[in-house]
Amino acid sequence: MFKTIKNALKTPEVRKKLLYTVLLIVVFRFGCYITVPGVNSSLLKQEVESATGTLTGLINTISGGAFSRLSIFAMSISPYITASIVIQLLGMIIPSLEKTIKEGGEAGKRKVNLYTKLLTVVLAAIEAVGIYISYSKNSSSVFIDPSFKTGAIFVIALMAGTALLMWLGEQITSKGIGNGISMLIFVGIISGLPNGALKVFNLAFNPFTTANFIIALGIIIGAIVLVSGVVFVQEAERRVPVQYAKKVVGRKMYGGQNTHIPLKLAMAGVMPVIFASSFMTFPAMLIQIFSPSSVGGTGFLSGLYQFSIATSTSQGVGIGYAIANAVVYLFLILGFTFFYTYATFNPAEVANTIKKNGGFVPGIRAGKPTADYISSILLKLTWFGGLFLSIIAVIPMLMRFGPIDLAFGGTSILIVVGVALETVQQLESQLVMRHYKGFLE
Repeated sequence: MFKTIKNALKTPEVRKKLLYTVLLIVVFRFGCYITVPGVNSSLLKQEVESATGTLTGLINTISGGAFSRLSIFAMSISPYITASIVIQLLGMIIPSLEKTIKEGGEAGKRKVNLYTKLLTVVLAAIEAVGIYISYSKNSSSVFIDPSFKTGAIFVIALMAGTALLMWLGEQITSKGIGNGISMLIFVGIISGLPNGALKVFNLAFNPFTTANFIIALGIIIGAIVLVSGVVFVQEAERRVPVQYAKKVVGRKMYGGQNTHIPLKLAMAGVMPVIFASSFMTFPAMLIQIFSPSSVGGTGFLSGLYQFSIATSTSQGVGIGYAIANAVVYLFLILGFTFFYTYATFNPAEVANTIKKNGGFVPGIRAGKPTADYISSILLKLTWFGGLFLSIIAVIPMLMRFGPIDLAFGGTSILIVVGVALETVQQLESQLVMRHYKGFLE
């Protein structure tokens, strides 16, 4: 990986993309420290410290600390992720939207992107209003003057911050390196790594006891094993052999070569985990914003809140809620894995392309039999990849009832490692496109 980055820095065009990406990331991190006008910073700090380990803590982790400061990027990119999920789900039930997504080409992608942006603005407005209402209703309001004018400025600032993050993500995707949205989430998570490392260090040595040292060592070894497993699965692939028949065109002979179709074990990457975590915590977010009195009480809303935040914390959540949440979370990751995989890879199209170019899979007839064969392989790989992602995300949830809350730990590792691998692969592809041979030696 480091050799790839070193070689990329030697290539002028790739170096410009890397520097552009770093510049936009710096803008993102700078914006995380710009607090919205009208907020009492000292009261806000006390409010956030008392909410450590709750849904507020999870949102703060995703936003890279922006939520704890009520900065212009406090909502992070979560409204955009939610809007993307809603549009994709609507595409499954609305025929015209489904046709636009699957058969619209570039024009269809632009139209779907426009729909997603418009829905993102609506969701951002609703969430910003809810956050303002939630904080202004508290007895110790974090706002200096909780008036309509302050609320309007607050809502507009948060909406503008989310819109700016959408733009930053698009710019990174089109002109930089990596997937912009995933990159922003990645940066937000790793910004909290120093604090996490300090917690593990304090557990092991402050004060030093044999039991705490063994627990800290187990956490480190577990993280290394998780990272190794994620790298192995992300890099593993099933190669479907393809042969092309020889054909003569004029005086030249074409074809007669052997190649393969690389099918990844985790073709969907980390997107199913991001979608599933956003989907699971969405009810708790709505309850905390619009009905804060239900939190910590009794009744249906209180139970739904505890069930929803079990994805992100163990504080105040029973083991029953955690197990129920883990089961639903597992099925959601599986479902989004299948959905995202088949939305991005169509076996029938691949089989038709092979047939048109005079190719065939050894032992399989061209056309529909080839499509069925690829589909059967893809089904098995998707099951394995989805189960692996689910287990890695769920196990830390059930192990977090200990000295250190490992909430969201497995999901964070999946996102960080997955995005890092995707970025390195894109760097390598950029180098290959420019016929750079150094990194292959």
